[in-house]
Amino acid sequence: MTPAPQDDPKTLVSTDWLAQHIKDPDLRIIDASWHMPATGRDAKAEYDSAHIPGARFFDIDEISDHRSDLPHMAPPVEKFISRMRAMGIGDGHQVVVYDSTGLFSAARVWWTFRLMGKMDIAVLDGGLPKWQAEGRDIEDMPPVVRDRHITVQRQSGLVKDVTQVAQASKLAETEIIDARAAARFKGEAAEPRAGLRSGHIPNSKNLPFGNLLNGDGTMKAPDVIKAAFEAADVDLSKPVITTCGSGVTAAILSLGLERIGHKNHALYDGSWSEWGMFDDLPIAKG
Repeated sequence: MTPAPQDDPKTLVSTDWLAQHIKDPDLRIIDASWHMPATGRDAKAEYDSAHIPGARFFDIDEISDHRSDLPHMAPPVEKFISRMRAMGIGDGHQVVVYDSTGLFSAARVWWTFRLMGKMDIAVLDGGLPKWQAEGRDIEDMPPVVRDRHITVQRQSGLVKDVTQVAQASKLAETEIIDARAAARFKGEAAEPRAGLRSGHIPNSKNLPFGNLLNGDGTMKAPDVIKAAFEAADVDLSKPVITTCGSGVTAAILSLGLERIGHKNHALYDGSWSEWGMFDDLPIAKG
């Protein structure tokens, strides 16, 4: 079977690629499904009832920094190491991460691995829905896990905090791109999280993450992705900071940037959950 042209084990692989490699001894598969609280869906329960054979479940809310009041902030290095060892994921593994939406939360885990210096990770294009639509195997058995040593080297340049984003907003030398829906960006729709102001970071641009996806949850071709960034008035000669509601869908923009060869990007981990909370931070509307 010829790999699809988009297959890249460091960014995105097709269901055909995964089917071809699923029995590779050093392949590890992660189910990174996560849902907005309002959906009422239980990602772990869904994983327990049906997942791609051998997949481990990555709990985005649990494998996070619980010292922070903000939702699912990137985990401390020690916590990431302990959770990955418990999942049997370590050095020398090629990881494929998917979610049950198509492409929604999987990119966040892809970014988290990269933040920890682990680059051999790809998102499954189209995720579990595409895998199942093609009639491929699923199972409800927990995987057999063997502890594996993992070496982590945090790449601090891939994440930005509120101070760095505030400076970037003032200086306008970096493109800040917001993945939220246009109505939320413009301040016309209320935020799903209580207590947050509406609007966006001054000098940021809006590119809703869905603009990078096809109807089946697969990612658009690199040339179409590049055109989407340009249509959002993004200057791709500048460094980029991606942001969204809570740092999950911002990672889809980060994945898109990586797919078009734009390497100079970082993610604002606090995103609007942090920026929208503090009255002393400026907001723009419209």
